[in-house]
Amino acid sequence: MNIFSGIKDLLGQINKIDGSIYRHGRDFSDIYEKNIELEQEIAARTKELEQANQTILTLNSVWDMMNSSQPLSSMLAKIVSILYEDMNYHFASILKIELDEHNTPYFSEKAASANRSMNRVIEFANVNLETYKFPYVDSSIIVKAITEREIYSTPDIKGMVKMFFPNLSEEQLNDLVSQMNSKSCTIVPLYKGKEDFGCLIVTTERENITDTESNFLTLFANQIELAITVAGLFEEVKKQAITDPLTGLFNRRYFEENIVKEAERSLRLKQSFSVVSLDLDYLKRINDTYGHQFGDIAIKTIANVLKKEARSIDIPARIGGEEFNLLLPGVDSRGAMIAAERIRKSIENQIIDTIGGVTASIGVATFLEHSDRIDELIELADQAMYKAKVNGRNQVQIAQMQSESEWQKIAMETFMDILSKKRIPVTDNVSMAIIQKLQSIGTSDKNSNEILYSVVDIISQTYNRMYKTGTTKSKIILAILIAKRLELPKEEIDKLKLAILLYDIGNIMVPEEIFNKKEPLTDAEREIIKTHPVIAAREILKPISNIQDIIPIIENHHENWDGKGYPSNKSGIEIPITSQIVLLVDAFYAMTQDRPHRHAYEIDEILDIIKKEAGQKWNSKLVEDFIDVVKNEQLQ
Repeated sequence: MNIFSGIKDLLGQINKIDGSIYRHGRDFSDIYEKNIELEQEIAARTKELEQANQTILTLNSVWDMMNSSQPLSSMLAKIVSILYEDMNYHFASILKIELDEHNTPYFSEKAASANRSMNRVIEFANVNLETYKFPYVDSSIIVKAITEREIYSTPDIKGMVKMFFPNLSEEQLNDLVSQMNSKSCTIVPLYKGKEDFGCLIVTTERENITDTESNFLTLFANQIELAITVAGLFEEVKKQAITDPLTGLFNRRYFEENIVKEAERSLRLKQSFSVVSLDLDYLKRINDTYGHQFGDIAIKTIANVLKKEARSIDIPARIGGEEFNLLLPGVDSRGAMIAAERIRKSIENQIIDTIGGVTASIGVATFLEHSDRIDELIELADQAMYKAKVNGRNQVQIAQMQSESEWQKIAMETFMDILSKKRIPVTDNVSMAIIQKLQSIGTSDKNSNEILYSVVDIISQTYNRMYKTGTTKSKIILAILIAKRLELPKEEIDKLKLAILLYDIGNIMVPEEIFNKKEPLTDAEREIIKTHPVIAAREILKPISNIQDIIPIIENHHENWDGKGYPSNKSGIEIPITSQIVLLVDAFYAMTQDRPHRHAYEIDEILDIIKKEAGQKWNSKLVEDFIDVVKNEQLQ
């Protein structure tokens, strides 16, 4: 019994040991499995952290792009590149909703990542993606995503390709899809403010996108939308900077910048280009008869004709008032005359309500044929246009070659005489610097006009430290715009240009301590200031024979309409119209600049001051035209 009893005890102990081992084995198994789960969880969280970090870096990259003010096309291209290269999507594309000529919507591709399979699609479909109109299918998942403003994902890659390229055969579709290695396509709607912009499309090897990925794509879409808005604002500001607000044509500044570039290209390639100068006939009569609103309609009618007739590479611009220029790259004089005549006929055929028909006088000049200097070319085109006006209007005239514009020649000779004979008190260094500038006219690559303007700026700055460089050019431009609005003949406009250059030269004779005095002037000092036009006209300019017909303009440019001006108390029509223009332009630009005793006025303040003195200091009708020109030309 003892033996059996011992065996029984031993078996019991063995069973206890086996039970303990079993229990511990289960514990070890549970720990092992839990470790595996924990490692997987850590791996998943690590991947999420890496993805989150990459998301932050990606969003920062997009933000940096927005701060760089890149064009929208460049920003969108960079965005899809980031998705493809950094976020491991197989393909990324941004589509925008467009409308065709029938107001039917379609998608255009604004950016796409590099992708070999897509290259095969383009090859099979035989399309140019830059111009291809992707179908807008109302029942499609893409339109559904955009209209419902939700992210949608689909595994139907083949269906997506077929929707966009319906002409592909079944065999081509199967071949393409097999090469893509993508298992799902995700559509992310994009907006510009409250308007539908389009969508972002990405393909991936994952069958379903995770919540984390969906959140990332939502954040990314928000950044894209912000990029679209910022870039759109940048483009709008840029457009406004180069566009005339009334007509939508390019403005004077843009035209001048581009004619310089075209001249450089022309000289390099020995290829001509032409300038067409165009002026609406009888604008003053239209304004006086029907009102300025109809004058604006006539101006916009001319602009619409130029937009329609211009090639994509041409630059139609509103130079000011009713004057337009058209830059024709690569066109010789014969081609330019044909184009100008076509424009003239098109304008003649326009019928405007209330006004009826309008016409235009047109001049043509060609670079390398009529001149190899930009300023002279524009001057010649302008002269040809004036010849068309003088000969009866509503016609095209071609430029006549001449060595130099007469008014420029007179201006250059006058300044050379004044400086070489020391008619004004400037230092020898200043005098020599100006003379060298003048001597460069005709040999310099710079415009003759610009040289003359800079000469006046330099002289003005010798007695007025606050005189801004570029003011003389601005004065000339404004004075010409007003003169053309009044339909003054070319000869009077040339005299006006010379008067603007010379009228204030007498200021250099005023003692500096008076001119720059901050306190109110005494009566004696006011009398000294008042004598400067007489000094300029009689003591400085009268000995110079070729500007005798300019002197009366300068002598009378401080006479007021009501007879309370100086030096002769002339009034009304006794004052030459050119003198009235000089006075008004001078007062306007004087108020735009700081003075020792006051700060510069705002444009609206200046116009209010001018309006209040209409009928007293200046002609009321002239003030009306002046204000209209300033507002139209946005001379801020």
